[in-house]
Amino acid sequence: MHLTTLASSSSGNCVLVSQGETHILIDAGISCKRICEALRELDIQPSDIDAVVLTHAHTDHVSGLRTLSRSFFPRIYASELTLSAIEGSVSPNTKLCAIEPGEAFAVRELEMSSFRTSHDSPGSVGYTVTYGGRKLVLATDLGIVTQEVADAARGATLAIVEANHDLTMLKYGYYPPTLKRRILSDVGHLSNTACGAFALDLVKSGTENLILAHLSRENNTPELALRDVQAALTNGGAKVGTDVKLSVAPHFTLGERVAV
Repeated sequence: MHLTTLASSSSGNCVLVSQGETHILIDAGISCKRICEALRELDIQPSDIDAVVLTHAHTDHVSGLRTLSRSFFPRIYASELTLSAIEGSVSPNTKLCAIEPGEAFAVRELEMSSFRTSHDSPGSVGYTVTYGGRKLVLATDLGIVTQEVADAARGATLAIVEANHDLTMLKYGYYPPTLKRRILSDVGHLSNTACGAFALDLVKSGTENLILAHLSRENNTPELALRDVQAALTNGGAKVGTDVKLSVAPHFTLGERVAV
């Protein structure tokens, strides 16, 4: 099983998970043109995508879905509330599959399950993907790390986790107070500091590879996210580079193709 981030930021998110001839996208928050260009760079045709799996219906996770669904008709999996939010914008030829949080389902060889996330979009979820005893988890758009999130992520070989903002940059940045409060709330986004605590728990449970994702362009930098999460891991007794690999998903370009 392999994973590649096509984009990851507050402006757009899309992740490719592949196993052999099976290919799924988790979210489609960049243009269909960019998705297709990225896939072809990986020698995958857009028509080879078996399914799009949605975390929630915010624009930075679904903006490319309308054109993608009308051009290639991939099956779409999401919570019932997310499907209700996007149903009118996708092709009528696209099969919509409602998934209850915690329900297992399969996309060809890949076993998947969703879990509820604390975010201000109805039906927001994260996902685990399992193949051959190896598990990856995608847990972004987290206001807080709930027990449900922690339980679902535990034991993942690879984890994509949110490090959205640096607290100081957000505090002194230009965002209006209402938006700052929303980001800092239990239904907002995870800070570098909170991500560090989550990352340490994951490494203690066996996670070998951590990819920091969904970084804010205005309130974070890759250097700050790496610094804060590495400090949390080191202070907790985990050695970056030995116990766990730590990296940041690029905002707008293809990330590294990672074996899980």
